[in-house]
Amino acid sequence: MSIFKRVLTAALMVGAMCAAQVHATDITIGALFPMSGLNASYGDIFSSGANLARDHINADNLLGGKLSIQYEDSQALPQKGVIGMNKLVNVQKVPYVLSAFTGVSKAISTISARTKTVAVNGGGVGPDLADLGPYFWNIIPLANYEVRAIIPYLVTERKVKRFVLVYVDDPLGQSIRKEMEATLPAAGGQLIEALSVPATTQQFGGIAARVRAANPDVIYIASYGSQQLQIIKQFRDAGIKQLLASYTAFSVPEVNAQPEALGSLYTTQFIDWNSQDPITKRFVDDYKKKYNKMPTAYIANYYNAVRLFALLASQLQKKGKPITGENLLAQRIETKTFDLVGGKVTIAENGTVVMPMQVNEVDGKGGKVVSTAGVK
Repeated sequence: MSIFKRVLTAALMVGAMCAAQVHATDITIGALFPMSGLNASYGDIFSSGANLARDHINADNLLGGKLSIQYEDSQALPQKGVIGMNKLVNVQKVPYVLSAFTGVSKAISTISARTKTVAVNGGGVGPDLADLGPYFWNIIPLANYEVRAIIPYLVTERKVKRFVLVYVDDPLGQSIRKEMEATLPAAGGQLIEALSVPATTQQFGGIAARVRAANPDVIYIASYGSQQLQIIKQFRDAGIKQLLASYTAFSVPEVNAQPEALGSLYTTQFIDWNSQDPITKRFVDDYKKKYNKMPTAYIANYYNAVRLFALLASQLQKKGKPITGENLLAQRIETKTFDLVGGKVTIAENGTVVMPMQVNEVDGKGGKVVSTAGVK
């Protein structure tokens, strides 16, 4: 063998060894979830999906090295979210962060844009989350799609026309009010009253009295966490018997186990939990095995958010590119469609997804589907 060939062979071997070492590097991503406070149950729900995805990715050796998730407690509060985001970006140096709640997501979006760190929301549904820049993505359909899906069903199928909206006075609630004001007239409904409540309020006697006086056909509740549980209970205790409706926030186990919530309607994205698609089936089977219950849309969203990272990062590794927020964004734009729980998902240029929606009824057993609707 000539000296040139020996040198070339040695160089190739060194390059391959270095590539293998780079490929096997452990990777950490971040998550800003409420792990304490009034909304801590959401942190448990969201992290169960994210952790299952992490376990599947590591079991499959999809990234060579070990994938870890560094959690920071946002308490679902914007200020806490900013503190956690700064720690994840400046100390942990993560390229990718899971976000939740509309207010927190909006608060951290400027850090995400400035540092070119990808932030992915799987829980907040405020429509303005679609406008937070190229580094902020949404793996959940936003509230405008949820409202547009349930209103025609309520007006046409349930024959209800007079709506009262009770909404938390934050970006989420305000966006749902705006969407209802725009959507109801065209559908043949009427928003007869919109009642806002501060995010920390837990007593609703006065609001219940105003709802009774309005005498609506249906009450749409745009809240979350312990507050929505108290609204439901206190309204029923006050003798309000009208139909209750909401968005994905009603999909949490606490609502489905609440006797006063039985019969309430809520929207989520459509997922066929009985699908034989291997990704969906593995997710459902392993979640049921680990937690002895069915998953929910929120859990699927955060599983998908972590899986999305792994798919993008794996492609970058194959190209020999570093896993940075900038490269993740470029790879997402190039790939567009991904195999996730629920089937193939296409991410639009603005980082949002549009999926078919379903209307569910609280039945005390995890919720049952009563209608499906594509979103136009």
